Amino acid sequence: MGTGKNFLLYPASMVFGLITGIRNFLFNAGILPSSEFSIPVICVGNITVGGTGKTPHTEYLTTLLRKNFKVAVLSRGYKRKSHGFQIASCSSSVSDIGDESLQVARKFPDIIVAVDRNRVHGVKTIMKEYPETEVIILDDGFQHRKIKPGLSILLTCFERLMIKDYLMPFGNLRESINNIKRAGIIIITKSPADISPALKKEIIKDFDIAPNQKLIFSTLIYDDPLPVFNGVHPGTVLPGKADRDNTAILLVTGIANPGPLKEYLQDRCEELIHLVFPDHHSYNMKDMEKICIAFNNLKSPEKLVFTTEKDAVRLREFTYIAEPVKSSFFYTPVEVAFHNDDKNEFDNLIVNYVRRNKRNNWFSEV
Repeated sequence: MGTGKNFLLYPASMVFGLITGIRNFLFNAGILPSSEFSIPVICVGNITVGGTGKTPHTEYLTTLLRKNFKVAVLSRGYKRKSHGFQIASCSSSVSDIGDESLQVARKFPDIIVAVDRNRVHGVKTIMKEYPETEVIILDDGFQHRKIKPGLSILLTCFERLMIKDYLMPFGNLRESINNIKRAGIIIITKSPADISPALKKEIIKDFDIAPNQKLIFSTLIYDDPLPVFNGVHPGTVLPGKADRDNTAILLVTGIANPGPLKEYLQDRCEELIHLVFPDHHSYNMKDMEKICIAFNNLKSPEKLVFTTEKDAVRLREFTYIAEPVKSSFFYTPVEVAFHNDDKNEFDNLIVNYVRRNKRNNWFSEV
């Protein structure tokens, strides 16, 4: 992991580690308080900077639990312009609740989606205003030590395993790797669908997890493309690897790790141009002009524009995008899939945790 890094940053990472270490010690010792709640709170987070797939895993949990429980999702609403506690509604915008929360709210209109920078206040408000809530999913809250969740799920990307990383700013870790002991479940995300049993066994050994922890492997599956805007393009079906001739793709991304999507699309087109924007980028008209110019520069006869689901939430707020770019604009929804028997094990762990801890539930008495 150290290859190509600026070793002058290593002393700064030691200072950062000392600061975060003291903070965690104060919480672990009870000197700084952590709030617990009477309903199940599941935290989905990481200790690295971005790109581990928190939103798809939050959506997986929501899909799993909403069948039998009243679910609420709470996040801070990163880069929103509003303040305090906000509930998603049909009229919510990115500036109201943030792009990730808006994506979840539109996909699951039957659940509570809320944002609050103060997570303790957010949980209390949900419990007060929506007393029927039976489980709260805390999106990106692993470092938010003021809440002590009943179950923490810690994500790490297969290509950037946290056990092989370093503290910021020399590396990407937000806190010491020793703190993975707070997690009940560790998920190796974006792992190859055909990962060998031998490699899985080696990774599990390297993590050296505690007996009360579970380590599970997941991968991302790209669903059929959907239009970002209303309208249908004659080339809505993305070509397969064998039929990619004469197809050109402009890829527009503002996420932390666009690599897997770019690799997926490169196998399905003859030509690809990639416009890279910062994570959670707020697109403007100059960006739209850049997109249109890049689209016109594509040489193949069949032209498509692709983006991520999170970017689509932000791009959809533009009232005008010139044709033919608008009708050629698609996003690729992603779903989480687990390896072999990991799905059944993970699903059972989650559902059983909620049932055991849900108020006024017969199962909690068994």
